[in-house]
Amino acid sequence: MTNEDAIEQLAIFRRSIDNYDAALIHILAERFRCTKAVGTLKATHDLPPGDPEREKYQIERLRRLAREADLDPDFAETFLNFVIKEVINHHKAIAAELQTD
Repeated sequence: MTNEDAIEQLAIFRRSIDNYDAALIHILAERFRCTKAVGTLKATHDLPPGDPEREKYQIERLRRLAREADLDPDFAETFLNFVIKEVINHHKAIAAELQTD
């Protein structure tokens, strides 16, 4: 393979990576739209913003899925923990907003 071929192949890989990044952003946006609705439901029914049992189940589930997909389960858990933290923060903000209305 020549350097020119390598540069062309690199451009192809990068286009795919860009497409995957765009898909991830859209998927996360949809996920957060759903979790916003969950946060509103929880707040209007005075339910806690977090659910440790659900979170534990999801972490175990995503670790298993990661192993099946040949993805580092520790990475998957770190990513999910970040998402869960953001969701709980959003739920707390929704609850606080509804209390001031």
